[in-house]
Amino acid sequence: MRTTYFTALVIAIALAAWLVSGQWNSSELPEHTTLAEQNRESTVKSEDRTPTRVRARVIHAEPQFQQVLVRGKTENKRTVQVRSEIAGRVVERPVERGTVVDEGDLLCRVSVDDRIAGLTEAQEALRQARIEYQGSLELKEKGFQSETAIAQTRARLASAQAQVKRRQLDVERTRIRAPFSGIVEDLHQNVGDYLTPGAGCVTLVDLDPMLLIGRVSERDVLNVTLAQTATGKLSDGRTVSGPITFIGQQSDPATRTYAIEVQIPNSDFMLRSGITTEFSIPVNEVMAQKISPSLFALDDEGQIGVRTINERSVVEFYIVDMVRDDHDGVWVSGLPEVTTLITVGQELVMPGETVEIEFEASLEMHAEAPPPQSSLSRTLSVETPLGPYTGH
Repeated sequence: MRTTYFTALVIAIALAAWLVSGQWNSSELPEHTTLAEQNRESTVKSEDRTPTRVRARVIHAEPQFQQVLVRGKTENKRTVQVRSEIAGRVVERPVERGTVVDEGDLLCRVSVDDRIAGLTEAQEALRQARIEYQGSLELKEKGFQSETAIAQTRARLASAQAQVKRRQLDVERTRIRAPFSGIVEDLHQNVGDYLTPGAGCVTLVDLDPMLLIGRVSERDVLNVTLAQTATGKLSDGRTVSGPITFIGQQSDPATRTYAIEVQIPNSDFMLRSGITTEFSIPVNEVMAQKISPSLFALDDEGQIGVRTINERSVVEFYIVDMVRDDHDGVWVSGLPEVTTLITVGQELVMPGETVEIEFEASLEMHAEAPPPQSSLSRTLSVETPLGPYTGH
């Protein structure tokens, strides 16, 4: 029992000591400071801190064309199924799939049957009608023919002429010819098949010129005009160019985009229809600088920009717009014409922070930087926490 009392007494003494120690510590705490005082303390600490060393490069703006990029495909200008206008049996088809034909070349030939005989009959009827008309005119001069009789013979003559024309067309239509130059894509009849009016003979595609078709947004369509030259890169690596020949006036209800067509010469038929293509259209000339995409950063609102250094060696953040891509960088606008761009260490600094600069090239110095004899320039030849300078 005495052991239990002793243990309880020890616990009570320890608890009392802990409570008393809390009062002593609270009396030693500093009074509450305002937010302004905390900011001043933070500023003093940042000024006392050693400036972060970054590597930078001076870049200059150059005139560049802002481009509208369009993803689309190639498409042949027209595809026509050449059809028969008369009925008959196919007796000749001199073309096969892939045959290159010129306008007027024979595609299919239909049997003539009795069409030549019908043409001969119509020609003889025309000859008789002409003789009758001439005779009626002679009788009129002698006063033996009325105007009514002359009108009747004139009508029979016109009917005979029309009949001859119909018979001639029937004979000509036995030869189905290419309406334009192109390539035979598909065959619909073989020798011996019976054609009816409207039945297809072959499918002919027109590949010259070739079209690049795509769609542009409602924001970009205002900057695109007819006859502008667009340059396209095919999926197989080939590059083509040509003028814009069509811009749609009605937008797609689902995507709010407008159709656009670019006409490409293709006299050798080397371009095929349906090849995925990305083509660009230059619209505006702007001043831009080329930078590496790895230097991009985001601000608090999620906008893309880069960190630069002003003449006081203070970090600044500029929001940029991408003008166009290149094989070794991205052209951007929105920076001063002469900019000191942070290339190494940009993720270690924040806007408003003073930094120590190491330039990448001695020939490209900051506009307000000290001359080469200064101690800052001499740091180019020594090893820094960022590693030895290797140059770019």
